[in-house]
This record gives sequence, C-alpha cells and structure tokens, in this order.
Amino acid sequence: MIYWRHIEDCGVPLRRGGRAVRNMAVVIMLAAAHAMSSGAVSVEAPPVIPGVHADGPGDADTLLLTVEELFRKGMQASLVLQADTLDRMMAEQSLRSARMAQAPDVQVGLTGGYLGQPVVFLHGLSDATMPESPDWSQNYSIDVNQPVYQGGRLRRLIRRSEIEGKIAGLQTSADASDIKLSLMEQYLDLFCLYKEHDVMRQNISESERRLQDIIRMKEEGLITNNDVLRSELQLSNDRISLQQTWNSILLASQRLDILLGLDEGLLLVPDTSALRPAMLAESYESCLMQACDEDPYVKLARERVVLAENEVKIALSGYLPTVSLYAGNTLARPVTRTMADMFSNSWSIGLSISYPISSLYRNRSEVTRCRQNVSLMANAKDQALQRLRMEVRDAWLRHAESLEQVKTLELSVLQAQENYRIMQNRYFEQLSILTDLLDANNVMLEAELQLTQARTRVIYNYYRLLRACGRL
Repeated sequence: MIYWRHIEDCGVPLRRGGRAVRNMAVVIMLAAAHAMSSGAVSVEAPPVIPGVHADGPGDADTLLLTVEELFRKGMQASLVLQADTLDRMMAEQSLRSARMAQAPDVQVGLTGGYLGQPVVFLHGLSDATMPESPDWSQNYSIDVNQPVYQGGRLRRLIRRSEIEGKIAGLQTSADASDIKLSLMEQYLDLFCLYKEHDVMRQNISESERRLQDIIRMKEEGLITNNDVLRSELQLSNDRISLQQTWNSILLASQRLDILLGLDEGLLLVPDTSALRPAMLAESYESCLMQACDEDPYVKLARERVVLAENEVKIALSGYLPTVSLYAGNTLARPVTRTMADMFSNSWSIGLSISYPISSLYRNRSEVTRCRQNVSLMANAKDQALQRLRMEVRDAWLRHAESLEQVKTLELSVLQAQENYRIMQNRYFEQLSILTDLLDANNVMLEAELQLTQARTRVIYNYYRLLRACGRL
C-alpha cells in the first residue's frame, strides 16, 4: 500500500478504464523519479575529465583536422607503411645482389709456412738421403672466374628480384589505400558523433524550455505533477545520452591521436566544410573496368603469377650445363719440383664446361612444385577479381542508396519537426497527453540522428568506391 500511495502522491490517476494501461506503463518510471527526488535512490555523477565536459571541449586543447592533414599525418605515422618501406629497401638490395652475381669472381691468395726436411729414398725404402731444401715456403695467387652461361639462371634471378620489388611497391600502395579508408571511417565516426552531440544539445535546450512551460501549467492547476515528473525524467535521460556521446567523442579522438602520432590528450575536431556528399559520374561498368586495371590487390595477384612463372624457369635451368671462363696466376717459392730456393711464376686461362647429371632425377619434383604454384597463384588472381567485382558493385550501390536515403530523411526530418510542433500546440491546448508529445520529440530526434548517419554513409561509401577503383 505504501508503494501505491507514493504513486498517488505523484498525481497518477489509477483508473480502471480509459487510459489505465498507459498509466500503468509509466508507473515504474514515475516511482523511480519520485524516489530519486525524495533521496531514496542516489546516482553517482559521471567522472569529470579536466578541461572536458559534456557540453563541449571547455579549455581542452583542440585541433581542427582537415582530410588532407588526416591522410598526410596518417601516412607518416603508420607503422604498416614503415614496414613496407623496409620491404622495398630490402627488395632493392636483393636486386643489386642478383646483378652483382654476373660480375667475375676474383680471389687473391697468400700462403706461407715452414718446410720440414724432405727425405728421398734412392732404392725402394732404403738408402735414405736428405737433400738440401729451403726452410720457408711462400705462395701468392690470383684467380678469376667469369660465369658465361648457367642455363639462364642468373638472368632469371635478376628478374625475380625485379618482380619482388614491384610486389613490395604494390603492397605499399594497397596498404596505403586501406589505411586511408580506415582513417576516413574513424574520421567520419568522429564527425557523426559531433553532429549527434549538437543535435542532442539542441534537443535538451528544447526539453528545458518545454519543462518550464509544463511547470508553469502545473502551477496554474492545468495539469498534474505526473507530466512534470515525466518531463524531468526525459530530460535526465537526454543528459545521460549527451554525456555518453561526449565520452564516445573523447575515445574516437584518442584513437585517431594514436594513429596519427599526436598527443593522446589532443581533442580533434573534423573539418565539416570538406565533408560534402559527392557522386561519381561514371557508370558501374566504367568503375569496374577502372578497378580491374588499377586495384592494387589485383595488380599484386598478377605480379605473383609472373613471379611463379619465373620460378619455373629458374627450376628448369638446373637441367642445363654451365659455362665459365677462368684465369689465374701463381707466384711460388721454392720451386715445387726441384725444391730450389727460387721464385717461380705460372699462369693459366681456360674454359670450364660442366653438366649436372644428378639434376635429371633430383630436380624433377622441384619443377613440378613450381608449376603447381603457378596454378595456385592464378587461382588467387581469379579470387581477387571476384572479390573486386563484388566490392565495386556493393560500394556503387550503397553510395547511390545512401544518396537517396539522405533525400528521404531530409523530408522525414521536416515532417517530424512539423509533427512535433503540432503535438506541442495540442498538448499546451490540453488536446493531447504528454506521452504523445514526448513520442513526437523522440521521433524528431531519431530522424535528425538518422539523417546525420545517412550523410556520413554517403561520404564513406564514396571513399569506398574510390578505394575499389584504385583512386584512393
């Protein structure tokens, strides 16, 4: 009985018919509001961040961030692109190493040592004599070996390094496009949150003005305390939503600060003048053709097929002979044959030809594996083209769809505002109940938020389409 008395004290008419169901729907909310006003329930205030509050940035450091600055700072601070740069540098060094394999192989040798006393047997193992010999030996040599032909292996190894360099560059382009799209998505999320924050602040201002009018009508005895409590409860919920939105802004700004290499405490503000909906003039077929030619992932898949085909040729070179030129010069002391303590100089030049017979049975599995890898890379290229067609179609349709949604929601916002105006006039003329007015306010708020999200989707899908066409 105490519970129902509290509700009756709040001014809720407990009727059996008419609007009894509607009254019962608000009983719990009114009881909670009454308990909060009487001190029965305590609600902790949200934590306060220095320089930052729900109404705005306060004295926090802010930075107006344009799209150009977003991309520039994001490219400079990206760890992924830094790793890609190292990959490109390594590919350049691999290419230089492969080209240097064509240069002649030059070796210089220097040996010196102590010679033991030689023993010469005149008859079998008898009549041993010890001829005179020098105590020290010296040997100076230089040898040059120039590869002439290795079955095309050296040329194919250079080709491999060149393809790997192209792959590293294309991987950088692909990662840069992905990073730009990811940054733009978070940038638009932050933009959308700011817009929602503005809409909620305007809604709270309207709710506060409406509450003052309701309090005035209650003092004049035109309405019951029920409407005042419901309005106060609605206003409290709106303020909580405003605080949650502001916290989301802080978190989204921090994420971008980290990705852009900025101070985490810096509050970023999107440049709304640069975020205008745009529509590509090309048709879907034109976008698809351009995407097939320019998409970095498709280019990557094609280069990997070329690389796999080159690996087959490298493996086949193992079946072919190798030809090389050699030359050498040796200055030695003592003379090897007579053991005379004198320097002797000798040189040689010639052509070396060898054929690896063992490759006929050892290299067969390697060639088969390389050919299978070509088929695997071709399959990966076909998969990339399939994904690209679906991505371009989805981005193109979603972009056109979001443009139509914006037009529809702009009309919906006007209709919701007009509906709210009518319900507000009817309520203050006591021709409708507060529930209808609050419902109209919620519909108007939801329509404005949906319009903000739709405008954001237009811009995001536009950048998705640029990314799919290889123009981001």
